This record gives sequence, structure tokens and C-alpha cells, in this order.
Amino acid sequence: MNYFKKAILGLIIFSSTTSFAQNNYEKSMQAMMKGDYKTAVTQLEKADTKTPDNANVLKMLGYSYFQNGEYEKCIATYSRLLTMKPNEVSAYYYRGKARLNIANDPKESLNTMRENFYTAAIKDFTKAIEINGDEDTQMFQNRGLAYKDYAIFKSYKVKKNTEKLACVALFNNSIADFQKVLTMQPLRKDIIDWVAYDKAQIVSLK
Repeated sequence: MNYFKKAILGLIIFSSTTSFAQNNYEKSMQAMMKGDYKTAVTQLEKADTKTPDNANVLKMLGYSYFQNGEYEKCIATYSRLLTMKPNEVSAYYYRGKARLNIANDPKESLNTMRENFYTAAIKDFTKAIEINGDEDTQMFQNRGLAYKDYAIFKSYKVKKNTEKLACVALFNNSIADFQKVLTMQPLRKDIIDWVAYDKAQIVSLK
């Protein structure tokens, strides 16, 4: 699923049906098409001020924040969107990716909230899968990566046998998601390699 194209289409539709803050929408759309997400953010923030709680604006703004690496703002924006549109798949998807990126950021290594970001990312991907169905490989791939990264994070602190079992369970969840990707895209070498990696980590924990 190409969420970027869907987001752009949403903006085009919205821009053609309202004259409110028209100039900001047009400028943000043009900027996004050029990959200039900093300009897009500037214009969309102005639009958000003029038309607060507009779902189309929030969708585009959240995506632009994500592309700029402003993950905390991305999360906050998509959370606002989900209060209005609780079944917006793209919001769960990109909020999950933003949360996973924060969890994997080396600067977060001493942050006690790091585990919460991993679990929240997994919940977001899971919700997106529930809404969207089982045919989107991007959803399973990203949840598989989230399970893997969370398992690696927890494995650094393993002391008890129960903690090992918890890590193994996470790695197995990762493998299960990657296997779903392979049922639809069996020649994905990157996914095959991640499955092999997960299995090697499980062996190392035994």
C-alpha cells in the first residue's frame, strides 16, 4: 500500500472542495510532491491553526513530520487524528513507525520509556492489521521488525529463565510475521535473512 499517494490524493480532494486556507494547502501539496517536507510542515501548521481538528490536514501534517524525522510531533498529530477517525489505518501505521524509530534511537538507550515505545509500536501495527486485513505485507514486515527489535532490547537484560522465554516468544512472533510476508512475497531475501537472524537469536538464548 502506498500511503504517501493516498495522502496526496486526500489533500487534492480536500483542496478542491474547500476555499478555507486554500493557499496553505496548495503550497503544502506542491512541497510534498517535491519531497520538501520542511516547507510542507510550515504550510500545514498554518493550515492547522486556521482549520483546527481537520482530519485531512492532520493526516498530511503527521506524514510530513514523519518524513522530517520529527517523530514526537508525528505521534502527537496522528493521535489527534485518531480521536476523530479511530479507524484511520495510515495513522496507526506511521505512528507505529515513529514510535519504533524513537525506541531504536541510540539517544534513547538510557530512557526508561524505551520499552513503552516498543510495545506501543507493536500495538499500533496490530491495530492497523486488524482494520486493514491480512493482505498488506508492509504491516506484517514492520510489526515483525518491531518484535525483533523489542526482543533484542529485552535480551540485553536477560537474567532469569522466564526472561529468556519472554525474549524467545518475541522472536517467534517476529518470525511468524515475516513468514506471512513470505507467503505473499516468497523471494524477499531481506525477509528470509531476518527469519534466519531471529532463529539464530533464539538458539543463543537457549
